[in-house]
Amino acid sequence: MEKVVSGIRPTGNLHLGNYFGAVKSFVKMQDEYECMFFIADWHSLTTHPKPDDIQSSARTILAEYLACGIDPEKAPIYIQSDVKETLELYLFFNMNMYLGELERVTTFKEKARKQPNNVNAGLLTYPTLMAADILQHRAHKVPVGKDQEQNMEMARKCARRFNNIYGVEFFPEPQNFYFADKAVKVPGLDGSGKMGKSEGNCIYLRDEDKVISKKVMKAVTDLGPQEPNSERPEIIENLFSFLQLCNDQEAYDYFDEKWKDCSIRYGDLKKQIAADLISTIAPIRERITEFSANKDLLDRIARQGAERARESAAATLNEVRKIIGFRMG
Repeated sequence: MEKVVSGIRPTGNLHLGNYFGAVKSFVKMQDEYECMFFIADWHSLTTHPKPDDIQSSARTILAEYLACGIDPEKAPIYIQSDVKETLELYLFFNMNMYLGELERVTTFKEKARKQPNNVNAGLLTYPTLMAADILQHRAHKVPVGKDQEQNMEMARKCARRFNNIYGVEFFPEPQNFYFADKAVKVPGLDGSGKMGKSEGNCIYLRDEDKVISKKVMKAVTDLGPQEPNSERPEIIENLFSFLQLCNDQEAYDYFDEKWKDCSIRYGDLKKQIAADLISTIAPIRERITEFSANKDLLDRIARQGAERARESAAATLNEVRKIIGFRMG
């Protein structure tokens, strides 16, 4: 069975972009692949989180993973920092990567532009730590969003370069994995192209019904169609995409026709979107509350997940040491 690995940074609560773009697919994968999911707390250190926030954020994401339907018996969930083997593999990969190629990674350039006073080495070598997360389990596939595709190419480069340097075929080159034909993109409600925490345009899985409605009703719109069958601008197409994400084809067709004949009322469209999102989020939110209240359960699941992840990573690392020429652990 093919191995699938994926993780998410514990930087606050999961939002709709995380859910539709990744976690919803994770739930399907666990029945079809050998999966491991992790909470990437080391990755979050690039933004210097407070010590208390690291543990609480990890528990938050774990509770949300479980609430969304990930079964730790089928797919172990572990916290990245509980698997120390990752760091040694990260070191080995860094020795084979070059400054120029790391500096050309788009996500690094964007982060460096947005936070010029915090261009740290961890930010620069983010792709090699991500490669270690994936390749320590010798994963074949990784569910990714559009913004992670270049980092995935760097992971393949790490695997390919290691194999070439040492004349082996040890690491598979992990492939981007989508359940749809392409990565799911969840738009922001502010008219931007993507929902994201840093953009402040998110609907979270913990949001109450009234909060969801309020956020949707504030979504950016325009003056409406000025002539029949005109093309929808991006900010309006973004709103229509929420209907498709919630699988509400009937509502989509209804408002599509209203757009085409210039009779659409954005207030009605937003009310429909809010209702659909509430029906999707409300049951997840209730389960999040239940799991969050049981810290002993969360700690046990994380501990058991780490044991299985360390077993997998240790086996890989012993082989890597032997290939490179170091004493095996």
